[in-house]
Amino acid sequence: MKKSLLALVTCALSGAGCPTVDLGETPVSPGACRPDPAYFADVMWPEFFSPADQTVSCVGDSGCHRVEDGRSALRFATSEPIDFDGNYDVVIRFLNCAAPEASAALTKPEGGVDPHGGGDLFQPGSGPEATFLQWFALE
Repeated sequence: MKKSLLALVTCALSGAGCPTVDLGETPVSPGACRPDPAYFADVMWPEFFSPADQTVSCVGDSGCHRVEDGRSALRFATSEPIDFDGNYDVVIRFLNCAAPEASAALTKPEGGVDPHGGGDLFQPGSGPEATFLQWFALE
């Protein structure tokens, strides 16, 4: 044991004889889910997260999920111009590509699935659910 420790220390100090290993690019986090960012900006943002109807908006007048005054880990920047890249990076933490229907971004606002402090924003089988699931069908 002492010999292997001595060899390791010698190798580390001298730098000679210890090959450099190219690990390649940093792998994506095992739980990372990255559906189409363009669909997020063009469809998901205006139809799912920030629809015109403020009563079903994640970032509406109540401010539940706005960076400025939100009350959860899901916080979106809403100042113009909208930072779609930043907001996309926030929402992917709440997605499940292996089972999109189990994504917290869907199950929290969906009626009767997960408790949501903002109440039920839509029902299973509704347009918002279809819009959300379509996002994953594009992959």
